[in-house]
Amino acid sequence: MAEQRHSAHLAGPGPILAGIVPRHRAAVLRHAADLALRTGTGLLLAYVDSTLDSARQPIDPDGVDDDATDIAAELRDWIAEQLEGAGVGWSFAVLAGDPARELLRYAAETGASTIVVGSKEHGLERYLEALAGGSLGERLARHPGPPVLVVPQGGQPEDDAR
Repeated sequence: MAEQRHSAHLAGPGPILAGIVPRHRAAVLRHAADLALRTGTGLLLAYVDSTLDSARQPIDPDGVDDDATDIAAELRDWIAEQLEGAGVGWSFAVLAGDPARELLRYAAETGASTIVVGSKEHGLERYLEALAGGSLGERLARHPGPPVLVVPQGGQPEDDAR
């Protein structure tokens, strides 16, 4: 797991864990940072790369986009820019595998008090996701672990940048 900490001391019990993805990230980051500030805890931000297995090897080496390796670095840089001066200690981790399983594992490992994820807009993608077992928020909520906060996206322009 690649992890980078900023303001290294993540004070207080039970940090807030937010799953960040390239699309629809601004609303999740805003809500998670606000919750961390209000509760006096740290903020753990995680990007789960589902194209990698637990050994961090591509599941399908032929299907890996060359730009995919830049996604985590771009997310980390964007997060640093967004949280500059926000007054919240945060860290960024890249996890590999199934997003629900990895977020639950990381939450247990870090003692996270809440998991924050984004929702998807209604449409064909959401319908297919429901057929395949539900959204990430639904899958997280069905397992034991910390409470899950699902943030509606609202279509903010900065969320659609990717």
